[in-house]
Amino acid sequence: MSNYIIEGGRKLEGELKVSGSKNASLPIIAACILNGKKNTLYNVPNIVDTNKTLEILKILGCNIKKNNNKIIIDSSNIKTHEIPDKLMRELRSSVILAGALISRFKNAVFSYPGGCDIGSRPIDLHLSGFKKLGIEIEEEGGYIRCKAENIVGTDITLDFPSVGATENIMLASVFAEGETLIKNAALEPEIVDLQNILNKMGAKVEGAGTNIIKITGVKRLKEVSYNIMPDRIEAGTLLCMVAATGGNVKLKGVVPEHIYQVIYKLEECGCKVECQKDLIMLQSPKKLKAVDIKTMPYPGFPTDMQSVFGAMLTIAKGTSLVIENIFESRFKYTNELKRMGAKITIEGKSAVIKGVKKLTGAEVEASDLRGGAALVLAGLVAKGETKVENIEYLLRGYENLDKKLNSIGAKIIG
Repeated sequence: MSNYIIEGGRKLEGELKVSGSKNASLPIIAACILNGKKNTLYNVPNIVDTNKTLEILKILGCNIKKNNNKIIIDSSNIKTHEIPDKLMRELRSSVILAGALISRFKNAVFSYPGGCDIGSRPIDLHLSGFKKLGIEIEEEGGYIRCKAENIVGTDITLDFPSVGATENIMLASVFAEGETLIKNAALEPEIVDLQNILNKMGAKVEGAGTNIIKITGVKRLKEVSYNIMPDRIEAGTLLCMVAATGGNVKLKGVVPEHIYQVIYKLEECGCKVECQKDLIMLQSPKKLKAVDIKTMPYPGFPTDMQSVFGAMLTIAKGTSLVIENIFESRFKYTNELKRMGAKITIEGKSAVIKGVKKLTGAEVEASDLRGGAALVLAGLVAKGETKVENIEYLLRGYENLDKKLNSIGAKIIG
């Protein structure tokens, strides 16, 4: 396992550009299966999760050409509808390929997905949505086999506004007979990005960004070029890291309204934040103030930002309360922060964080993507040297994080 060695106590100051969105890229790459043509994607982050998704597409029979953040996907010669078990286990979001395969071929075979260990993330909502569209599902020996004579549009009400289930049902119903309504749909900006590329292909999707999405089935789709939205979680992560070090940053290539809850909480901590069309400028206070946060589905405070914000609050003045309402195992990172001198008490879904004057460098271990980012933040502010192990988790979702931070004053050896 590789690691980061971080020399703490350095103020971060300068300009950074945010990479393309991890969480938008994956369903958009899946959408390139649908039209059986050549599609060009821009602003695709060069991270483990996108690369593994592209690897799956190659195994299915797609031709892939990469040039930095530009990807050309030709899906005209797909030969198999089975997603490899090994890659499914490594990448939870690979399940999003199922909806696209079923939509185009009326067939898909896959196993239960893996990914970060942050608690139960069942795919029941995906499968129940498929069933309502007339897709037959058989489970045997750990494999899920989906097939359909015809996919027929219907009304689907989600028990929970799951992002993955919303996206998978959107993909599965593009060619369905008639009209599909997804009620209690997820509201995330990444859903809007998926709608935008589907409509550019010639699909008929409306309502993304609201809790009711309507998909009217079409017969065929055309090839497209598409520019993927910026990564709002990377943007929030970088802002918190700069704020924690007492620095300032000009963040470019970002959509401020995508993270207004994070910006609001940073302002509550004492930061000065100025937003323009695709720009966020942050100036840190001398000492951050404690705040309370509660994770909720979008547009609430994002669960993906909870770990990073929690790490920042360990050095804030006062006591903060962090409530995690989405994933039950997302406080694992706090045990590692305690090794660095943080004062954190976990009570069920809540973490009580009492701010300390300083953290001290230590050897710590990441156990998930966002928890890994939290440990990097702690290393940036800690006195002395911090070794963050298992950075493979970080590489799943952050493009060149060490290089970006080093360019504004950090000292990270990877």
